[in-house]
Amino acid sequence: MDFATIIGVLFAFGMVLMGIMSGGPLSLFINTPSLLIVLGGTLGIVFINFPLRDLFGMIGVVKNVFITQKRDSQALIPTFVDFATRARREGILALESAAGELRDPFFKQGLELVIDGLEPQSIREILETEIEHIEQRHNKGADVFTSLGTYAPAMGMVGTLIGLVQMLQSMSDPSSIGPAMAVALITTFYGSILANMVALPMAGKLTMRSREEALEKGMIIEGIMSISAGDNPRIVERKLHSYLAPVLRESSVRQSRGE
Repeated sequence: MDFATIIGVLFAFGMVLMGIMSGGPLSLFINTPSLLIVLGGTLGIVFINFPLRDLFGMIGVVKNVFITQKRDSQALIPTFVDFATRARREGILALESAAGELRDPFFKQGLELVIDGLEPQSIREILETEIEHIEQRHNKGADVFTSLGTYAPAMGMVGTLIGLVQMLQSMSDPSSIGPAMAVALITTFYGSILANMVALPMAGKLTMRSREEALEKGMIIEGIMSISAGDNPRIVERKLHSYLAPVLRESSVRQSRGE
């Protein structure tokens, strides 16, 4: 569970609700026509903009905003050092049994390519292509939320224009001016809430998740290429340390020294 997302949602919506209720009842900000214009209009535009397969895939993407996969890039370094040591002592074929035990499909695929004896350049190209396709799949989810964040304020403005037209057409009836003005203003409010408190933050979170995964897979590629080249285990360790933040790098060095 990503507690940062949960805390952010509760805090953001909680503060907005407190601000609303401190100045009047919450019912003042509930308007069915405004919801229909913003939600219905925005969803309709998104359906126009994206194929159905991408939209149906959003069900699995949304959970990635609230559920985070534990990524311990630091733990990969001892594994690669061990593999590099075994490969230098016993030959690359000695890693065949270890490859079968790996849970990470990307790591397993890279190590199997090395064991199969492919050229280093071919191995790098295959793995980098895999990363590109993974990023493209992840970016589709972020793109949908970005589109929601882009179109929601626009639909809020459409609702505002509708409310103003209704208000201007009924200026002779003072009792109808208030409801029309409510539609005009609340649709803009709904559009801003949907864009800035839901869609765009989710798009940002998904983009960050994709970058974290790409960085970890880049680290795996570097380790795979070092094993393929027969690098000294200490060189492998130093190369992989460059992918860690300075604090994690120092901690990893201390662990490798047994401190």
